[in-house]
Amino acid sequence: MWYSIYSKDREGSLQARLNARQAHIARLEALLAEGRLLLAGPRPAIDAEEPGPAGFKGSLVVAGFDSLEDAQAWADADPYVEAGVYESVEVTPFKRVMPV
Repeated sequence: MWYSIYSKDREGSLQARLNARQAHIARLEALLAEGRLLLAGPRPAIDAEEPGPAGFKGSLVVAGFDSLEDAQAWADADPYVEAGVYESVEVTPFKRVMPV
């Protein structure tokens, strides 16, 4: 099943995000290689693809897991969590409707 992992950055966490980015991306690439990644990306703090020093408001990942518990465990092990980037992470089931 698909699960949405919606994360909110804590204020002032841009440098921590940049420092942990390589490890964070490596985990997403592993999901992609396994065919379990539907989409992933950051949420810019301003209306720009590259927000510069404004940074990001958080991230959204939609990926396939066997259970909500597995999705939560994966989210809890995110390098951004360990680095203190996120102030909150919400994991919920996601029903893909389109595109088919």
